[in-house]
Amino acid sequence: MARALVVLLVLAVVAGFVGVLVNLRGLEFISDGLTHAVFPGLAIGFALGGFGGLIPGAAVAALIAALLLTMLARAGVASDSAIAIVLTATFSVGVIVVSRGNDYAGELEALLFGRLLTITPEEVVPIVAVALVALVTVAVTLKQQLFRAFDPVGSRAAGAPDLGLDLALNAAIALVVVAASTAIGSLLVLALLIVPGATARLLSNRLFALFPIAIGFAALCAWLGLASGFALSVGAGIDVPGGATVAGVFVAAYVLVLLGFLLVRRLRPADAAARRVTAAGAERAASVTSSTGVGTAG
Repeated sequence: MARALVVLLVLAVVAGFVGVLVNLRGLEFISDGLTHAVFPGLAIGFALGGFGGLIPGAAVAALIAALLLTMLARAGVASDSAIAIVLTATFSVGVIVVSRGNDYAGELEALLFGRLLTITPEEVVPIVAVALVALVTVAVTLKQQLFRAFDPVGSRAAGAPDLGLDLALNAAIALVVVAASTAIGSLLVLALLIVPGATARLLSNRLFALFPIAIGFAALCAWLGLASGFALSVGAGIDVPGGATVAGVFVAAYVLVLLGFLLVRRLRPADAAARRVTAAGAERAASVTSSTGVGTAG
């Protein structure tokens, strides 16, 4: 449980930070493509080196996919088409590789849904290292990434290296996927990568407040998800997978924030109308006062 919590908190910080840029750039579909592109790397790494080969294999596959997606987009290929092609091709390769093993079902389940509660001490350091590389990659280019997110034409006119920025961000997304895949599985990584940034956008419209909000939200949900899984499995005797429980808490928390956001937005027009009525009444009162000659001396 302690190792799982350490891994989740590190992933929460990195995924929350990178996820804000994913949201600002609208790269959710690319992130989905990268999660599937990582799968053959996980499968090949596992086939060649067991659980110790998961992260190296996934890292190679993710970086190749990030480079391929970036180059296809730069070549003018429609981004959705490129992502769909890469997604289906890589995922099918992964399934073929896994199906060659003796324990197809067990291996496939571990790669798709992770093994959060069986992470070994030797695996913690590589996961943390990969996550920190992703964090540093976006941190050193943060100013240019934000400029490109809000004004791509201006960024290009200012001489910013568009290709380098796209490669850096896609590589960082890929590395977050690699780090999180071992813990919660390649199919559930999007919960960590996309939900915190989307939640931060609902809670604040201040740019640099988005990052701490996303990180705090991700860390809180990671802890609550792990604690909920422990309570259900150990306390209530209901066997639930740790990674899926964490992902479920992320989504549930987002739904609650979204409902609150919609409620506040629904009430705001009424507040605005009340303020307009009050202002109109004040104007009429001032008009009556001026017409009757009643006033105050100042």
